Amino acid sequence: MSFIQLKDVVKRYNNNISVDHLNLTIQEGEVFGLLGPNGAGKSTTIKMLSGLLKIDQGHVLVDGLSVASQPLEVKRRIGLVPQDLAIYEGLTAKENVTFFARLYGLRGKLLKSRVEEALDFVGLADRSGDKASSFSGGMKRRLNIACAIMHHPKLIIMDEPTVGIDPQSRNHILESVRTLNRMGSTIIYTSHYMEEVSAISTRVGIMDHGHLIACGTQEELRCKVAQDNKIIIQAANIVDEAIQELNNHPRIKKVTLQDQMIELLQLASSQAYLQDILFILSKHQVKIVSLTQVEPDLEALFLSLTGRTLRD
Repeated sequence: MSFIQLKDVVKRYNNNISVDHLNLTIQEGEVFGLLGPNGAGKSTTIKMLSGLLKIDQGHVLVDGLSVASQPLEVKRRIGLVPQDLAIYEGLTAKENVTFFARLYGLRGKLLKSRVEEALDFVGLADRSGDKASSFSGGMKRRLNIACAIMHHPKLIIMDEPTVGIDPQSRNHILESVRTLNRMGSTIIYTSHYMEEVSAISTRVGIMDHGHLIACGTQEELRCKVAQDNKIIIQAANIVDEAIQELNNHPRIKKVTLQDQMIELLQLASSQAYLQDILFILSKHQVKIVSLTQVEPDLEALFLSLTGRTLRD
């Protein structure tokens, strides 16, 4: 059985459907990146999954438990890092983590050790006695994570955890995600930063208009989407005949020449086509200095699937 299952899940707001018969499975141990433009239904899906929003239709299971009929058991297994900071500015870092730890039923020596462990994990052990109001934006984000992980949740949901923070804190959080995953937590990660999702996710789901329109590894998504592959060749002794023959190749969409750089757009990635390119250049005695193949990145795939940028 999959660790997380959403079956024909529907959520309506008045006459508007925010999530429309969503089906999604996530295996234990995954880092699952969830992407979608604003209004795609991501936040609504996360709220239903974590038990913060009632499901109008369908079923959501976490670790074999129903979110609808066993909400407390499900919530004990979840650590939620919301986009809006869920910390108390007037409390110290230690007091914040302690407060949330008590909500999860931690007491005594276990409570103390888990609070210390969480603060150390996010790099705030030396600031545990300082009020959250004195922290930078990045430190508050890290404290937000500490409050969500102190009970060792099996599932950690991170909703835009790096919004508005410095690069150093962002890198710290991304490395924390990898570490938490290695320690056994399944992670759902949403972000407007494509490079983050690309760097840490084992699989990616893309939502739009309440539907899951694509799901798989990044390589699987590349195979599903007919995206052009770019080849950049730095060369010498380039002649017009070589460029003309490349332009006439049936699988080459566009050839651009600038200085001593040839840029090709292929309709599909294939070693056979690459051999054709090398043969043509060799035939015309063009000297190749370097060759780079550039596959479409996650942002290009997203734009191809939705027709929109992530922030639309």
